[in-house]
Amino acid sequence: MAKFVSIEEAMKKGKGPVSLHGWVYRERGSKKLKFIVLRDSTNTIQCVIEKEKVGEEKFALADKVQIEASMHIHGTIKKDDRAPTGYEISVDDFDVIGDSDTFPISKDQSIEFLADNRHLWIRSQKMTAILKIRSTVFGAIHEYFRKHKFHEHHSPIFLANQCEGGSTLFEVNYFGKPIFLSQTWQLHAEAMIFALENIYTVAPTFRAEKSKTSRHLTEFWMAEMEMAWCNFDDILKHTEGCIKHIVKSVLDNNQAELKILERDTSKLLPVIDKPFVKMTYTDALKVLKDKCKMDVEWGKDLRTIEEENITKLYDVPLLVTHYPKKVKAFYMVEDEKNPDVVLGVDCLAPEGYGEIVGGSQRIHDPDELNKRLKAQGEKPEDYGWYIDLRKYGSVPHGGFGLGVERVIAWICGLDNIKDAIAFPRTMFRYHP
Repeated sequence: MAKFVSIEEAMKKGKGPVSLHGWVYRERGSKKLKFIVLRDSTNTIQCVIEKEKVGEEKFALADKVQIEASMHIHGTIKKDDRAPTGYEISVDDFDVIGDSDTFPISKDQSIEFLADNRHLWIRSQKMTAILKIRSTVFGAIHEYFRKHKFHEHHSPIFLANQCEGGSTLFEVNYFGKPIFLSQTWQLHAEAMIFALENIYTVAPTFRAEKSKTSRHLTEFWMAEMEMAWCNFDDILKHTEGCIKHIVKSVLDNNQAELKILERDTSKLLPVIDKPFVKMTYTDALKVLKDKCKMDVEWGKDLRTIEEENITKLYDVPLLVTHYPKKVKAFYMVEDEKNPDVVLGVDCLAPEGYGEIVGGSQRIHDPDELNKRLKAQGEKPEDYGWYIDLRKYGSVPHGGFGLGVERVIAWICGLDNIKDAIAFPRTMFRYHP
């Protein structure tokens, strides 16, 4: 039996006999020649089928091949600068493994049509490139945290409590009782730090946000970390370090994919080479007023439009810290110097991509946590086990959550976050 190699492996070989399998990316021909551009997950290559070489019966079969048919190709590869990817295969024999009817995806089709046919659109060069970069991003996250001696940990998806806001909860019927899909792993992660100290996860997250923007999904992936014995500076350090490592990994491993996406990689290089910009929320409001002519009342959370405008002023991510307590989650610790603000951070990506990371130092005093819950209209008794954590050897701790699809959208230069995941889920889209 023939040993099949990938197209990339065949091109590295450069010459001699090869056997490939893949799908028809493009096809054209005449009465004597059939040109098949074959694709697999690694690349594309032009294959030339000659009627004189394969015989009339086989050539007739090749002549019926349509886009996305799957094939085995056996032939001889050689360098050819005229070919689309610089190499060409002279076909000795082939087999059609799976026929293809008229493939519905073609140029200039609507976004809605492509969404309805997402199961087919993911085969496109654009989506394949994005999904390869996505794979690199996930690998880089694991690599970063394991390098820094974090343990991987997984928290429950079914939760009895909200963490990020009751209005964005997905309620689930759990054997007759209402519970919720996870908005974050954080509450259970805080329990785990007393055993493992430094932990991380990459897991699906669910937010029932009634948003139609290009930045929101109802199901997405978050990379989260939690540390025992840490201070706020530790959280900022790992936020910056993790993002730098992700961007460097993509630039090191996905130049071909970035080229397909026509991404200007010079805009990503400062992220690796320069320190991130740090400023308080209060200073951010001054910058917005002075440089963007946007007057934001102190105490209001930054909206998408404000994040977009301020990030366009810098070529590296922006770490905005010390947000007003009233716009942030109940578990964020107050700043000792100013009880109106918390030790929280939002990391905003450049080029107008906005928030990609949110983090904070957590309250570790049980009395303070009780007060904060009551102030935000929550019932402390609903968080009994969570408050319990502060009663048995509590320590300073904190962490962050990184929106993986938002990072991918920024790195790839995408117009819409929906393209950063294979099968996006939004307020109006839950199939295919």
